[in-house]
Amino acid sequence: MDILSRVAKVMQGVLTKSADIIGRETGFIKRLRKLSGSGFVQTLVFGWLSNPDSTVEELCQTAATLGIDISPQGLNKRFTSEASDCLQKVLESAVSQVISDDPVTIPLLQRFNGVNIQDSSTVVLPDALAVIWTGCGGSTPTNTSSSLKLHIRLDLNTGQLAGPYLHSGRLHDMNPQIQWETLPAGALRIGDLGYYNLKEFKKMDSDGVYWLSRVKSNCVVYRYDKRWDLPGLLRKCCKDRMDIQVLLGADERVPCRLLAVRVPDDVAKLRRCQLISEAKGKGKPVSDKALELASWIVLCCNIPHEMLNLDEAFVLMRTRWQIELIFKLWKSHGCIDEWRTESPWRILCEVYAKLIVMLIQHWVLLAGCWQYPNRSLSKAVKTIQKHAMNLACAFASGRAGRLYEALKTIQRCLSVGCRINKRRKNPSTYQLLLAFDDSS
Repeated sequence: MDILSRVAKVMQGVLTKSADIIGRETGFIKRLRKLSGSGFVQTLVFGWLSNPDSTVEELCQTAATLGIDISPQGLNKRFTSEASDCLQKVLESAVSQVISDDPVTIPLLQRFNGVNIQDSSTVVLPDALAVIWTGCGGSTPTNTSSSLKLHIRLDLNTGQLAGPYLHSGRLHDMNPQIQWETLPAGALRIGDLGYYNLKEFKKMDSDGVYWLSRVKSNCVVYRYDKRWDLPGLLRKCCKDRMDIQVLLGADERVPCRLLAVRVPDDVAKLRRCQLISEAKGKGKPVSDKALELASWIVLCCNIPHEMLNLDEAFVLMRTRWQIELIFKLWKSHGCIDEWRTESPWRILCEVYAKLIVMLIQHWVLLAGCWQYPNRSLSKAVKTIQKHAMNLACAFASGRAGRLYEALKTIQRCLSVGCRINKRRKNPSTYQLLLAFDDSS
């Protein structure tokens, strides 16, 4: 089955059969009405896919496209706690689906059985929702008690997206479900400091999984049985570049490579200014160790040197920005953290529905342009939004072939015009990745 057929089949399953079953199980649909569970979900999904800033009136126009006759007042009354439960369960159903494409043709990425980057982002919610999603608190009197943390993992080879897994904003990054999912042997996991955990590194090592991470400034390093702090080791062993074998951690003693590159003086100066400014805002001093380490980028990994050299490791670490780009797309283009209401239940419904939209949008991206290393996701998202009503009409027809043709049209449009232009100065990430050609 080709990827377009898989996407069409999964979309139909999630937005029709699953939505109807979940609508009844959650109590959102108590008796037969003109608005079914699937009709409600499809109205929100296609309405906000077309325009993330849609009003209730515009959503009713989407409902009319789907053959559903409902007034703005009638739709607004449906945003209840049961509706939020329904949409959350439909989102979980969508997350459980596995959609991936053939590996993209970038030799550096293809050395691994998947290059997985993971991160989290937070959506601040009204204080009234603290009983469902607990926030971290803050210095302001409102909108600090409730927040929702989204965790995702993206395979840069196949485009497969794990998540979003939802957790309270108070929960630390190391606790969520994404940490429990075992990657296949030969895969690479790239994470930021929020996922830095020596016990987890040891476990991945024993499972045959590679890892690449930044290093915490207060880490303890052993080299030739001598204990070092990170700044001391850099002063002793490194002038501008370093790639050495060490044991990481006072107790765990994880064997790994420690990689370091000195940054330009102007960059180091800017970093120190940022550290001082952030510390002043928190009312805390900056340690001398942190100020000294501002002159370096330091990584650790368990990847053999013959498989990945120092320059390649630092380029791979830059790919972590791609997951930041996903969250940026979800917030700036998908407006998952924006709404036109003060009603807590309607806000929660909107967040869940828009996350379903983001998943479907990602599946369509996979089918349309993932195979192109120079793809522009922001341009692709705008193209998909233009075709959202065509997808709604295809759903309204009830014919699988019509949905396939609508997706085929989007695929053709994404294959042209959704590209990143080459840059001579400050090359983009895909250019840096392609610079390491295994055939040369």
